[in-house]
Amino acid sequence: MKGNKVDQFVLRGTLIITVICLPILILRKKSSIKDWLLAYLFNGITNGIIDNVLASYKILEYPVRHFPNLFRTSLLFDYLVYPTFTIFFNQWTDKDKPKTIVFKLLALTIPANLCEWLIENKTNLVEWNKGWTLRHSFLSSTLKSLMTKSFVVFVRKVSDKQHR
Repeated sequence: MKGNKVDQFVLRGTLIITVICLPILILRKKSSIKDWLLAYLFNGITNGIIDNVLASYKILEYPVRHFPNLFRTSLLFDYLVYPTFTIFFNQWTDKDKPKTIVFKLLALTIPANLCEWLIENKTNLVEWNKGWTLRHSFLSSTLKSLMTKSFVVFVRKVSDKQHR
């Protein structure tokens, strides 16, 4: 993991904040810990697959990242930051109706994607290539979050039916 001081600061700061927030989020609503772990794992696994495809086609590149000799993707984002974000989103919208879920998702993804845009423009942590833009990041993160939320709701309903 090389890079300038800003790159290092952003990577380390993001890692520290996420490592502190993750256990708090997982443990704060104990009755649904299985849902939060499911959201985390589903999101992390699918992030890894999707990001690996995008990185292999050099649509997204991560010049400065953890373990650059082993991985082409951002482990920090794929397996810590975005899954933690997903747990928060799922908790915040736990009992909401679809319209409210979409509104809350937009309230989260718009600022998150603006941060990604700043990171892409001001650091060497991510590079968008081959026509990838802020719009692609916004649409993919919004759809991915809705997909994860839908998966958690589906599994919860199936589980509830089995326990009746």
